[in-house]
Amino acid sequence: MLKTKEKSSLTDGPIFTRLLTYVLPIILTGILQVAYNMADNVVVGRYSGDPNALGSVGSTATFATLIVNLLIAFASGAGVVIAQFYGAKNDREVSRTVHTTMAISIIGGFGLMALSFALAIPILNFMGTQEVFFDGALLYMRIICIGIPASSIYNFGASVLRSVGDSKTSLYILSASGLVNVALNLVFVCLFGMSVDGVALATIISQYLSAIAVVVVLMKRRGTSYQLSLKKLCLEARLVKRIMRIAIPIAVQTTLFSISNMVIMMAVNTFPPAVVSAKTIAFNVEGITYTTMNSYQTAAMTFVGQNWGAQKYRRINKVALYAVLQVAALGILISQIEIFFGAELSSMYIEPGDPNKAAIVEAVLDIFAIMLATYFLCGIMETLSGVLKGLGYSTISMIACLIGLAVRVFWILVVTPTERFHTIFGLFVAYTISWLVTIALLVGCVLYAWHKLGIFKRARLEKLNENENIKENIKV
Repeated sequence: MLKTKEKSSLTDGPIFTRLLTYVLPIILTGILQVAYNMADNVVVGRYSGDPNALGSVGSTATFATLIVNLLIAFASGAGVVIAQFYGAKNDREVSRTVHTTMAISIIGGFGLMALSFALAIPILNFMGTQEVFFDGALLYMRIICIGIPASSIYNFGASVLRSVGDSKTSLYILSASGLVNVALNLVFVCLFGMSVDGVALATIISQYLSAIAVVVVLMKRRGTSYQLSLKKLCLEARLVKRIMRIAIPIAVQTTLFSISNMVIMMAVNTFPPAVVSAKTIAFNVEGITYTTMNSYQTAAMTFVGQNWGAQKYRRINKVALYAVLQVAALGILISQIEIFFGAELSSMYIEPGDPNKAAIVEAVLDIFAIMLATYFLCGIMETLSGVLKGLGYSTISMIACLIGLAVRVFWILVVTPTERFHTIFGLFVAYTISWLVTIALLVGCVLYAWHKLGIFKRARLEKLNENENIKENIKV
């Protein structure tokens, strides 16, 4: 009989510290991903000798992020289902879901790669990529597309591990593959004189190493319900349907958010080239904050999913509260550090002799002043969304987030082009406004879900039963 590793269960023990110890490896994993992406940009910006290389890579960032976020969205849907079965200690269903999940990752990865190749030129044209960056951006994008299947396998595999409480292994894998990525960046760019093609090639090599590593880890988890056997890979229709019911709303939400970022890129392309480069730098640095905020969505989904499966309703209440408090505190702390060292961080990406350096740094600091100062709101939004998804309410979470997204796009398309708001502040304040609207809607959705599922009532009954048990034990 398959057995779960109880030490990985998130249904027992102190919640506040368990949440922190679970989420920190996810945060570090995300920060490493951002750091390695930053390394790509630093290397290509400072050492390639091509003054358009940084802008070319930056012009593809939104599209590349869309692809990765799509993969993470579907992997998250699978992770919620696995977490619910794992919390309920249904080993047979955990195993079947794992094998269905990994089959989806392979089929979906190659399908998405083909689609991305086909859409590369139309997407760059849609974003209004400036002519000076277009050829480099297209070359970078086409090479990156080759790594999509590997990225898919890694993200789905990492989601399996996190859904059963193991958030450390993916950190170890990414640490190793990321170091390879950085080393290959330097080799291809500094030694072989390559440019955007060099950093793209380094990226896909490291992605395939990550994919191989996560598959090997899952295959070696002998005696666990989530051990992977390549012979058992299959697509069980009922499990695919259950996964997709959660994953598709997440994917739709992710896609439309990425499209909104493409709209941002279109708007940025109406500013001087210095602002285009500044946006690339700002979003690289800001990525550290975002990955922290998004990590709490993953944590909330997994904790809530396992405890919902285990029917521990009081813990669900505490998870939601503690996750919101922690993400807000970390969001404020990290953002303020990035704002304080904004000029130094910006200078890392720019050649010392670049005549546009001062203009680029100033633009970066202007972006930071509005976005980072309110970024903790993004964290609260991500966490509340994760709580709903952990319960299977990904559709209403999606609707709330899309309304907030519509507000953002409306602002960018209607308000920003006006003379008064055609400024960096007038563009990026759209994020803050949309976060506030979305949080208000998500709070309403959480209260609705709690009422619909009877979580408050069940939590009270759970507490009464615990008190009765304590009294009985005292009498004995």
